[in-house]
Amino acid sequence: MSILQKLENSAAAAVKALYGTDPMEGQIQLQKTKREFKGHLTLVVFPFVKMSRKSPEATATEIGEWLLANESAVSAIEVVKGFLNLTIAPRVWLELLNEIRADINFGHKVATEDSPLVMVEYSSPNTNKPLHLGHVRNNLLGYSLSEIMKANGYRVVKTNIVNDRGIHICKSMLAWQKWGDGVTPEKAGKKGDHLIGDFYVLFDKHYKAELNSLMAEGKSKEEAEAASTLMAEAREMLRLWEAGDEKVVDLWRTMNQWVYDGFDATYKMMGVDFDKIYYESETYLVGKEEVLRGLEEGLFVKHSDGSVWADLTKDGLDEKLLLRADGTSVYMTQDIGTAKMRFNDYPINRMIYVVGNEQNYHFQVLSILLDRLGFEFGKGLVHFSYGMVELPEGKMKSREGTVVDADDLMDEMIRTAAEIAAEAGKAAEMDEEEAREVARIVGLGSLKYFILKVDPRKNMTFNPKESIDFNGNTGSFVQYTYARIRSLMRRAEAAGYDIPSQLPTDLPLSEKEEALIQKVSEYAEVVSEAGHSYSPALIANYIYDLVKEYNQFYHDFSVLKEEDERIRAFRLALSEVVALTMRKGFALLGIEMPERM
Repeated sequence: MSILQKLENSAAAAVKALYGTDPMEGQIQLQKTKREFKGHLTLVVFPFVKMSRKSPEATATEIGEWLLANESAVSAIEVVKGFLNLTIAPRVWLELLNEIRADINFGHKVATEDSPLVMVEYSSPNTNKPLHLGHVRNNLLGYSLSEIMKANGYRVVKTNIVNDRGIHICKSMLAWQKWGDGVTPEKAGKKGDHLIGDFYVLFDKHYKAELNSLMAEGKSKEEAEAASTLMAEAREMLRLWEAGDEKVVDLWRTMNQWVYDGFDATYKMMGVDFDKIYYESETYLVGKEEVLRGLEEGLFVKHSDGSVWADLTKDGLDEKLLLRADGTSVYMTQDIGTAKMRFNDYPINRMIYVVGNEQNYHFQVLSILLDRLGFEFGKGLVHFSYGMVELPEGKMKSREGTVVDADDLMDEMIRTAAEIAAEAGKAAEMDEEEAREVARIVGLGSLKYFILKVDPRKNMTFNPKESIDFNGNTGSFVQYTYARIRSLMRRAEAAGYDIPSQLPTDLPLSEKEEALIQKVSEYAEVVSEAGHSYSPALIANYIYDLVKEYNQFYHDFSVLKEEDERIRAFRLALSEVVALTMRKGFALLGIEMPERM
């Protein structure tokens, strides 16, 4: 039982004993005591004033005195208006530290065969372009959320839905046919996803030139778009693909495989993975069947041009296109099919879509449509809606080729980390292979932390220069502190210092040491709240606060030079627990820790 739970029970017992009434659920409110006051935890007394029929101060005093007499964990009290500040006895903190050290899974719940199953969808790339900075935030959030859900005792399936069909794919294919001259990734010396992305940009360049030419002849923009032969060819290619045209399908398979190989390399470098990958080229057919069933059952309507729509006006929304006039599918059709396939494949208790906030309306509609089609899981879908990533100079545009490529970004972060280490003289202490590995860990760790420390629901600006800094709220600052503790532990081992499995509980503790143990003990609550609110940022910022607490302790107290063996062993044990908590927390963010920096 945690100290918090223990004191909540004792506070409830105090209220019952003093006022003859059991407090209602939620009335016992314990929070961390503010730094300017004495104590560790504060009980809010205002909810009990009606029961006591006394002033808040008198009520707080009565409850405090009862706790002093009946709860051995409380060693002192302080009353500040309607707040009762409780000081926890040093013995209790040391007992708690022993418990944490003995529990290898402290803060994490272990899933069983009967645990609820959560499926998390993330990444969702298009095969017409490489992964970019926006995908980086998506992948990092999705992977981290999956790990956090695991730490909360859920079984987790990580899934990816690859958008490998549609008009945008045909644009890249058509551009390759027209201007590719048979080029392959091998011939070009490029990753396949980069090569195909080049052709997507090339299509847009030629398309714009065609529109400008048509408008120069006197056509309006709308007339020019309707008259575009290039776009007409792309639409015809899509129609042929859906009809199963052999040549088109063969080209599609070849070019998509180039992209998949490229994606795999990017995912590996990023440190994310998937348990199951779905392809929209397969799911759209299932979705199409469901839409046609819905049409037969009168759930949807067909317009005069042959297109199929869902009327959502009764739900406070508008009409939604489900099948185009030429019979081809839209994103919504595909998502209906994907959802059906997933729930057929897995006994999913919760489905979480990690998709940007520009798709809020899409998922609102998807939930309604699945429910209308009779799927029980429709209303239970969770859209983990996150904000956009921008650069200091503004938004990125794929068609204009102004995006920040994920591979380039990761390479740049690793290169920057290596340069900083070289300038500081750190790399000179390592062989070449170790220096490269540390640069990789620090560079990618800085990138991941910079993105994940931000509330996922907020838009953010990514500035590479700010992300690698050994001071302030950065990943490299946390990693450096971890490496320092690991160095400390290696020196302690070399000196033959022993750390007993159970620390004595009669040691004198400073306020800083108590505060550090208290901070470590909060890890379990933070992991739980991060799972409840779907926020890796809570983990990131907790670890940063823990590191700040530890660095203050390390600055003020000797560890290896402490002459009292018992106190030295305690400080080493405390340092070890802090490092383990840092490593566990960062693992939930997908960030590795270096043994040396």
